[in-house]
Amino acid sequence: MLKLLADYAHSHGLEVEPGFKPKVVRWAIVFDPDFRFLDVVELGDASLKKNPGRTFPKCPDLSQPEMVAGGESRSHFLVETVEVVALYGKNADDLKTQKKHAYFLKLLEEAEKSMSQLTHLAARFSAPDVLAAINVRLEAQRAGAGDKATFKVGEDYPVDSDLWHDWWREFRRKLGGGGAKLGGAPMRCFVTGRLAEPAPTHPKIEKLADVGGQPSGDALICFDKEAFRSYGLEQSANAAVSEVAVSAYRAGLNHLIKENGRRLAGAKVVHWFKDKVTPADDPFSWLEESREQEELDAQHRVKNLLESIKSGKRADLAHNRFYALTLSGAGGRVMVRDWMEGQFEDLAENISIWFEDLSIVYRDGEMPRSGPKFLAVLGATVRDLNDLAAPFVAKMWRVAVRGEPIPRSALAQALERVRVDVVRDEPVRHAAMGLMKAYHVRKHRKEGGEAMASALTPFLNEDHPEKAYQCGRLMAVLAEVQRRALGDVGAGVVQRYYAAASTTPALVLGRLTRTSQFHLNKLDPGLARWYESRIAGIWGAIRDNVPPTLTLEEQSLFALGYYQQMAQMRTPKGNKQDSDKGEE
Repeated sequence: MLKLLADYAHSHGLEVEPGFKPKVVRWAIVFDPDFRFLDVVELGDASLKKNPGRTFPKCPDLSQPEMVAGGESRSHFLVETVEVVALYGKNADDLKTQKKHAYFLKLLEEAEKSMSQLTHLAARFSAPDVLAAINVRLEAQRAGAGDKATFKVGEDYPVDSDLWHDWWREFRRKLGGGGAKLGGAPMRCFVTGRLAEPAPTHPKIEKLADVGGQPSGDALICFDKEAFRSYGLEQSANAAVSEVAVSAYRAGLNHLIKENGRRLAGAKVVHWFKDKVTPADDPFSWLEESREQEELDAQHRVKNLLESIKSGKRADLAHNRFYALTLSGAGGRVMVRDWMEGQFEDLAENISIWFEDLSIVYRDGEMPRSGPKFLAVLGATVRDLNDLAAPFVAKMWRVAVRGEPIPRSALAQALERVRVDVVRDEPVRHAAMGLMKAYHVRKHRKEGGEAMASALTPFLNEDHPEKAYQCGRLMAVLAEVQRRALGDVGAGVVQRYYAAASTTPALVLGRLTRTSQFHLNKLDPGLARWYESRIAGIWGAIRDNVPPTLTLEEQSLFALGYYQQMAQMRTPKGNKQDSDKGEE
């Protein structure tokens, strides 16, 4: 995994040299060629509500150990917060901020040999009147104290120059280059396989704060506790990676999270391919929320792509590979929830099967043009998306991508949400019904029961062999008979008896069938006889042997039978059929 991340960084031209990294800067403090202060200018797209600023591809960067080594208050070079650069904000008078500002000026002065203009800038940022003028402009534009800033002299940004690079490399070497060296003989690098001195500590991975990480970043590899160490090794010597390789895998993962990371409830997923794949051919994108038109034809697009690969029309994709990571943060560490890799063709086929297994008739009896998106499926198992646990999200992502069986816990959660919706007379989420259908299809497919797997179709199957399914159908017909006879009666047969019927049908369905005779007597004779025939047909499928209790899996079949029967009766064809029978 680490090697693939490093390869990704190299193939995408990311900055991987230790001591350098891309940085996003919000403000430019502008001076004329004679170093007179002119203005503070917002970088990036100022029209955006949350303008991140402009990315400078190669900025100087100190690791956390370098920032704190020796107990000295240090700052970054050329790019820092406006609080440190201009003593801006409520903490400007704090001793710690003052020391960081002084260190910032010291770096500018020491770098004079590489760029003489930096000494002039240091002098300007030492002048109280210049700082006051900069503060006025920052306040007028409502800058945040933690916003990043750099300088612009005339038409040039010093941070874009390469004149300071050699000086910076030498400065870091003298500083320690990542903290105290581990010493000892070179070790085999986990990433490159070559002998190298391991980096004592690894820089942090960014942008996982929304999934449990720290705003300052989280460590992917760290050994700060005695229990994590082996054979007397110190710090990251327990998993030796050279400083260059550390910088590479970090650059790759940070770029993936920033450009391609998608939050799925309590986790964040990233993916990439060995060879470039256009967004239009990316199967992962069809699992996610997208524009309406993309959502409508996602299932057809993945099928067409799969057919093109198998027929040889897309040979460029046949031998491609995919890689996917599921991440979250906890206690300042990156939690790798899952890692997957495989052939592109297998990925496309598994996602096609995902849509096919989840496909189910909609509540109104019509067939949706596409299966539910991944997040909709997850949302069908909980009351609120914030209740989703990261391990569950990671498991379901693997189910979709790898074609694995659906966990029983997902079935239980979906069944509970469906039961609540039915009893409350609220619209049943078809994603939950699709998930329950997919559970049974995949379970029987894995066990070799193709006949049972094919028995569950998107629409109603009147010949389904399971009694639990037929019991659910019976419940739906009895509820429809009551509705036809009495109209909206508030708490009807479903609200009062569905929960009991779905768990102990033998105690409920016989009594409800006898009671339905009173409702049938209120209908037109022809329609009453037609409903009687339908009820009798379902009892014939049950064979007068109603199960006394239903297991969890049987309860889900009951729910599917109820849902598909109700959907069939709500179709224009079903309604017309009822009317025709009544007229006859």
